[in-house]
Amino acid sequence: MIKITHAAGHALGTPGKRSPDGYKEWQVTSEIVKLVMLELGNFEGVIQKRIDDPTGISDIPLNKRCELVNGWGANVHIDYHLNAYGSGWNSASGTEIYMYTTKPKEAADLAEKIQTNLVKVLGFRNRGVKAADFQMIRETKMTAILIEFAFMTNQNEAMKMRTSEYQKKAAKAVVEGLVAQYGLKKKPEVSSNAIMLYRVQVGAFSDIDNAKSLVEDLKAKGYPAIMV
Repeated sequence: MIKITHAAGHALGTPGKRSPDGYKEWQVTSEIVKLVMLELGNFEGVIQKRIDDPTGISDIPLNKRCELVNGWGANVHIDYHLNAYGSGWNSASGTEIYMYTTKPKEAADLAEKIQTNLVKVLGFRNRGVKAADFQMIRETKMTAILIEFAFMTNQNEAMKMRTSEYQKKAAKAVVEGLVAQYGLKKKPEVSSNAIMLYRVQVGAFSDIDNAKSLVEDLKAKGYPAIMV
């Protein structure tokens, strides 16, 4: 069993967390979180929890988020973000993932797997896996990474990340990284050819002799009748 927590970065009302044309970071990252959680639900032994406000209204403080993750006993935490540089459209670009400054091996391995997948499917500049002293990867007690999918101040990247196509690509890259890192196995599919059996009740009696009589009559006619 593996317990995974997810957080879609900053909420809708957080100052500065938006593109120059006013599109909010959360509008993209929340969709990616939902897609990741939906797909991970198809794998055995995966328990998940979202620890940001799923409505985007409240920006839960970082210290409270860390308490929620630690208190739940997560094995892995992923923070989902879009990067930014300056206040207007510019050429800053690319995808990067952060782990804590101590560079825990498991976090580094997971980050490398997801980073490789993201660069491949999104096609943005590879800014690499980096170490930083961010609170969400410093004060959490498990393997924790923080993903910056793209720059919301880069018009090309921002417009692409707003589409369901790129959000699905990003989610798939994250899931495949987790699958590769932890050897996750898909739940068995329910066969569409499964045989359906239907039970038929002939009658019910308050007199046991009447019930026995019907059972004997049905057996005589070739039906495998029983009395319960």
